[in-house]
Amino acid sequence: MAIENRDIFLKKIAARLGKEKVRKKIEKPEWKYAPQKRVLKGASQSELISVLKNQCKLIHTDLIETNLSNLPQTLEDRVSDYGGESIVTWRDSRLKAWGVTAKLDELHKQGVAYYEWNHEVEVENIAIAEKANIGLTISEITLAESGTVVLFSDKHKGRTVSFLPEKSIILVPRSSIVPRMTQAAAYIREKIKETGVIPSCINFITGPSNSADIEMNLVVGVHGPINATYIIISDL
Repeated sequence: MAIENRDIFLKKIAARLGKEKVRKKIEKPEWKYAPQKRVLKGASQSELISVLKNQCKLIHTDLIETNLSNLPQTLEDRVSDYGGESIVTWRDSRLKAWGVTAKLDELHKQGVAYYEWNHEVEVENIAIAEKANIGLTISEITLAESGTVVLFSDKHKGRTVSFLPEKSIILVPRSSIVPRMTQAAAYIREKIKETGVIPSCINFITGPSNSADIEMNLVVGVHGPINATYIIISDL
């Protein structure tokens, strides 16, 4: 989404505070030391995947590697492991291009309910996502260090798809894997600078829902999916 009426908004705030509008552009500071950029610096994509695999074990997340030609079958196997029943997905052209939509249509004929997000019926989307067994999304950026996937929401990619269903399957293009938050922030900043468009919501998700708020006892699935699987697509 584009930023609208920003100058008018800031001018009103400045007037209420009794200050003049800031006219001088604020330059981004250049720090002398940047240790955050040295973490996993120079790591190959294979090395980053190895780091991601190890981290996924710690965050109770299954990780599967496949390629584009085998993706539909890999997805079908995981859906079967999760009990099938019902799937909700984004409306994303990549799913069709990767053969996922055709596979979901096939599963639908076999009795697995399949619903694609429709921004024209907001309330219905949420109700279906809430009852769905599996939510299927795509990671735009994947942080090897923490095992975190980054999801960009827009009108066709409802954020509830990732946290209301009981299980979550997230497709991870190999090219999306970066060392850590440092690179993710830089990517998002450059993307917004290039397109002038800001996602309506950016979610950083690290495996299934985990909470240890009560007496430090870990409980999985309190605030989101109980199970999560990342499917790395090796040739994307």
